[in-house]
This record gives sequence, C-alpha cells and structure tokens, in this order.
Amino acid sequence: MFEFLIVSILALAVSVLGNQCVGNINSLASVADAQRCSTINIQGFTIPAKHKLVINAVSGATINLRGNIIFTADTSFQTEGPLFTITGDNIVFTGNDFTIDGQGPKYWDGMGIYHQKRQKPTPMIQLSLSGIFQHVKVLNSPAHVFSMGNKASLVVSNIYIDNSAGNAANSMSDGKRAARNTDGFNVSANNVTIQYTTVVNQDDCIAIKKGININLLRNKCIDGHGISIGSVSTGKTVSNVRIAGNTIVNSAQALRIKTLATATSGLVNGVTYMGNHATGCREYGIIIDQSYPATLGTPDNGVKIQSMVEVNCAAGGCLGHWDWAGLKVSGGRKGAKMFSGINNFT
Repeated sequence: MFEFLIVSILALAVSVLGNQCVGNINSLASVADAQRCSTINIQGFTIPAKHKLVINAVSGATINLRGNIIFTADTSFQTEGPLFTITGDNIVFTGNDFTIDGQGPKYWDGMGIYHQKRQKPTPMIQLSLSGIFQHVKVLNSPAHVFSMGNKASLVVSNIYIDNSAGNAANSMSDGKRAARNTDGFNVSANNVTIQYTTVVNQDDCIAIKKGININLLRNKCIDGHGISIGSVSTGKTVSNVRIAGNTIVNSAQALRIKTLATATSGLVNGVTYMGNHATGCREYGIIIDQSYPATLGTPDNGVKIQSMVEVNCAAGGCLGHWDWAGLKVSGGRKGAKMFSGINNFT
C-alpha cells in the first residue's frame, strides 16, 4: 500500500511539473513532444508541400520563433488552409521578427480564391489562442493571411505582412495583379486588439466579420482595400469597436462598413473612428454600404447600423444620429449621403 502511495505521489508530481520543460520544434515530427512544454522554441525549417504546422500549446505557454519558416508550395493546388494553426489559452508568441513564408508567387494567378482548379490554402495562419502574438513577418501569403477565432482576449502586435510582390503580374495572371484576396486580418471573435502592424496587400487590410470589443490601433495599411467592418452577414453582430490612429496609403478606400444585401438580420453598433489618416485613396475615403457585394448598388436594411464619404443605406437601415463634426475630408469629390441622421458634416 505504501509503495502504491509513493508511486501515486510521484505520478502526480510528474503530471504537475511535466510541462515545465523547453520543447524544440525543428521538424513536424518534433511537434508532438515539444507542444507539451511550457516553453516552445521553433527553429527555422521548411515544411513539405501538402503538410501543415499545428501547435496545440499548454495553457500559459511561451512560444518563441528562432528562425524562418517556409511552407513549400503545393503546385498541384490541392491543399486547404490553414497552413499554420496555434491553439491555447494565455499564450505568449514572440516571433523575434523572423519570417513565415507562404510561397505565394507559386499560387498567385490573378483569380485569388475564386479559381476552382487552383485552390489556395486560406487562411495561411489561424490564431485560435488567447494572450499575445507579436513581432512576426509574414511573406507572400497564398490568399488570406490571419484568421482570429480566439475564445478570450488576444493582442496582436508588431506584425509585418508583405505581399507587395503580388502587385505585379506573373505568368499565370493574364496581365493582372498576380495576388488577390490577400486579406491581412479577418476577425471573427471578441476582445481582440490589433496594433502597430503593417500590411501591404491586395484586399482588406483588416476586416471585422463579427465580434465585440475590438480595437484597431496605429496600424498601417498599404495598397489594399483599407479597414473594413464586414461584410456583415445574417445574424452577425459587430459592436464596441475602436479604430484609432491608423494610416491608410494608396488603397481602394480608407474606411468601410459593408453589409450583405441578402442579410435578413444583424447589427453594427458603437463604432468609433478617431485620428485615422488616409492618402491616395483610389475610389472612396469613407464608404458605408448596405448593398455588398455590389458597391453602391441597391441596399437592403437586414443588418442595422447605428451609433456611428459615401453612405448607402436602405430605408430604416441606418438608425440614430451620427455626429461627424470631427471628420475632416479633403480631395476627391463629395459623394452621395443617403441617411439624414448624419450631422455636422460638410
């Protein structure tokens, strides 16, 4: 009996202290053992085509990127995303400014995710963790870069997404920009902060699909479609959002709210824009549109927008009174305003 008690105590000690170790990942084969540890160091290595890196970290783990990660392209176009997934609670991931390379040029064909015979793995990176994800460079994503699905608070900071090579045509793109649908961050979660990031791409810099308590602070968006709320679909809510201190350069538009024309319910509420600066917008500075995927088409009021330059709202779709006294716009032409509740804007 005493021997059994001693063995039980030892087993308990191992189970409690067993994850207080340092795990090293330098191949896919080393992931299973390393992810049991409280500290995980990812060394630089190349992941074979059609394979993925999935880390299911223990609660409170620290993950350090110690070298560049390259995902070999699947030139048969059969691999689905995500290529890299991290799950866990209260995780601190520090990339030390190393690069995660998605080998985008080998996928880009000017069609993005809409080419039926050339599947692009999207998203490239799935963050299903709470905690901190910081100091990483992402190079040449096949399509969408980050998707957020955290269940608790997540802060994403100092990320550099570089899809600038996709602005040029290639042998597969028929003279068009090679990269398409390269969204930087797609947020479908609550309690997310994205700050001090730079995104060079060909689609939304940051898009909030659904979620509550979201902060987008001091980010820089270049060449894409700016910062978007939406597209908001049936039954989805976006609420309590602060978009402040961001810089948008040479983008299709700077700030956009887009809701699906086919949506039958949903809500966009409590969105605050403060201190954002945009230059070189190709189409619009600010656009609020209930006709997506059309732009300034026939709007529908299924998704309600309240408490908030083009505004395209259906009758009854935009609610309340919006004070735009602090909004300064110059250049371009004055667009249509189809909502009488906007005050103090000239």
